Amino acid sequence: MQKNTRLATRQENIIAKLKQADLRGRGGANFPTHSKWQMFADVDADKKYIVANGSEGEPNVLKDGYILKNHPEVLVEGLKIALETFKSSEAFIFLRRDYFKKYKKKLEKLIGDLPITVFREHGGYLSGEETVLCEEIEKNLPARPRTKPPYPGQVGINGLPTLINNIETFYYVAKISKNEYKKTRLYSITGKTFYKGVFELPVAWSIKKILTATKALPEFDYFVQVGGGASGDILLASETTQQVSGSGAIIIYDKEQTDPWVLMRTWIDFFMNENCDKCTPCREGSYRILEMVRDRQFDKKVLDDLFFVLENTSYCALGKSIPLPFKSAIKKLLAHTRN
Repeated sequence: MQKNTRLATRQENIIAKLKQADLRGRGGANFPTHSKWQMFADVDADKKYIVANGSEGEPNVLKDGYILKNHPEVLVEGLKIALETFKSSEAFIFLRRDYFKKYKKKLEKLIGDLPITVFREHGGYLSGEETVLCEEIEKNLPARPRTKPPYPGQVGINGLPTLINNIETFYYVAKISKNEYKKTRLYSITGKTFYKGVFELPVAWSIKKILTATKALPEFDYFVQVGGGASGDILLASETTQQVSGSGAIIIYDKEQTDPWVLMRTWIDFFMNENCDKCTPCREGSYRILEMVRDRQFDKKVLDDLFFVLENTSYCALGKSIPLPFKSAIKKLLAHTRN
């Protein structure tokens, strides 16, 4: 009884700290971390799984690789805290193939005898989707998304509760537990700038302030794609007073030298290559968008219908995320250009 009481107190303390810090998931969904951990704690099970998701397959998102290279001990510490918080649990560090090759040995040395396995993903971008991740760890290949609900926190790997957070999230769990969190996050800055890289700066800073502080603020007329890589929103220079959400990516483009149709072609090629073909909305919808981009002409009625279907009926987040960059590019980049 005393042991269970100590465990409950430990859970309450770390979850309270996560809530006070207002830490949100850094994989893109921006979900409050304390809520996810509390829901996981509330599920009764003899065994539980914990996963640090390092799939990071979207273009120009670099932060997890930065942590693995420079601060792997902090990641392992964050996982150790989770293992101590949730009884009878074991963990995985789920890595895309190049990260696995580069960092497996270093991570295993840091892990020692902790119940943590370094796992190499089998697929591509979609492997980072949490239910696909569960399928891959179970070795159900080729892995495809599962229906939600139930969510992995309820029914995940081997049918057991599974807590899945991004590598950066666990990085900050470790910081928060030691009262070292300074309300920062990692930003990946790429595109038309000499100052590419990953920078740790305040969450509350605007895009313009981030670019200024990193010396990446362009002197030319520019726009940025923010949040994700291919799935990020387009913001004009006049809109960069906003904060960055999602996975923290900022991609800089020269407005005068960027052909919107070429840019949109890179997005739809990415989505076409990375979708799993399981659901009709994503498979057929992405192909119809590709046809229109290839012809450099949008049928507004057809496109609006495609976006509606993708957003509301796609099986997983890949299909649901396709419309966002196209909507903003059409509104902000094509409105003043000729097809």
